[in-house]
Amino acid sequence: MTVTPAEQRPILSADDVDLSDRYFWQRPMAEREKAFELLRSLDRPRFYREIETSFAPPGPGYYALVKHADILEVSRNPEIFCSGDGGATNIPDMPAEFAEYFGSMINMDDPRHARLRRIVSRSFTPRMIKRFEADVEAAATKIVDDLLETGSGCDFVTEVAARLPLKIICDMMGIPERYYRFVFDRSNIILGGFDPEYVGDVSQLAGRLLNAGMELQQLVQDLAAHRAENPTDDLISSLVTANIDGEKLTMQELGSFFILLVVAGNETTRNAISHGMRLLTLHPDQRALWLSDIEGHTPRAVKEIVRLASPVNYMRRKVTRDHVMNGHLYRKGEKVVLYYWSANRDAAVFDNPYAFDITRDPNPHVGFGGPGPHFCLGAHLARREISVMFRELLRRVPQLEVGEPELLFSSFINGVKRMTAHF
Repeated sequence: MTVTPAEQRPILSADDVDLSDRYFWQRPMAEREKAFELLRSLDRPRFYREIETSFAPPGPGYYALVKHADILEVSRNPEIFCSGDGGATNIPDMPAEFAEYFGSMINMDDPRHARLRRIVSRSFTPRMIKRFEADVEAAATKIVDDLLETGSGCDFVTEVAARLPLKIICDMMGIPERYYRFVFDRSNIILGGFDPEYVGDVSQLAGRLLNAGMELQQLVQDLAAHRAENPTDDLISSLVTANIDGEKLTMQELGSFFILLVVAGNETTRNAISHGMRLLTLHPDQRALWLSDIEGHTPRAVKEIVRLASPVNYMRRKVTRDHVMNGHLYRKGEKVVLYYWSANRDAAVFDNPYAFDITRDPNPHVGFGGPGPHFCLGAHLARREISVMFRELLRRVPQLEVGEPELLFSSFINGVKRMTAHF
């Protein structure tokens, strides 16, 4: 049974940490950091019950994997720790009716996963992303133009961080500008977590999720039907006509992939940019260092922002056969949850892990997932967008600072809803 924030006791030991209590995810960031540090200090992973949701009964529970080494091992062994049995993006097993909209390749295993990734990956190679470089730079320039015209006191998230990835993803797919807000609002619902601003009454969450998924899928399927007869130079046309070794996407697969793309490509990059701006505000020494050599420092600075932002808190896997890892036996059918946010603060891997250091090297973060077949397909695009956005901001608004962030109430996404800009 969950407790309200007012009823929560202080976190003094690992026994005080309950990752299944939804109100844990409303605790201040410093308390979350302390909680995961305590969990990482344990000899073996802590087992948690599952909470009841509006779309699934409580499951058997899960092990919380919080150490960098464990997450690497799980990620490299997808045949033992699978994504397809109940889904990777949720701790409860995904109901069958959700699969039509959210059963994308992130929730699949080989050979189905490999087939879909083979079809869509040709649109996300560095060479293909390079085609959009001018578009990314032009969009970032326009965003900063508008920021300077709007003036200090505006919301950084909606006016800056959210605009770039939303425009680029929609433009890549061929989604007309009149649908930008439609896509933005539905992606907020899908990744809204427990936040009443986006999902309303939590008891009605299942219906809200299904409706948002249905509306996004209908949008892309309508566009795909038109592109099949009238192809243009966009990703929908490419995917509708793609024929890789005789394989093509079905309309249902195209719809699910689109939902994955707009949600993952929009929400995660916008949150990395938002957290990055907050980090620069809190660490003026790192801002000054970055300004001293913008081109030279940008690649490592972006990696460090993604490490500390960790926009996706976790992914889930299910054990396919008995397996021993770090001296602990995981039995077939058990669930493990990979807390990337915790792994990116593991002192066994990162010196001074809570410090923001734009020169950090090496930086083997798992902000885009661990190594293996499920490493983020859009990582190159995300890095490009974050790089271009910060280059533009540092060059033209070097004094920009942001206020205290209003965080999303979610266990899955480390999101920022609002944050006032000052310059």
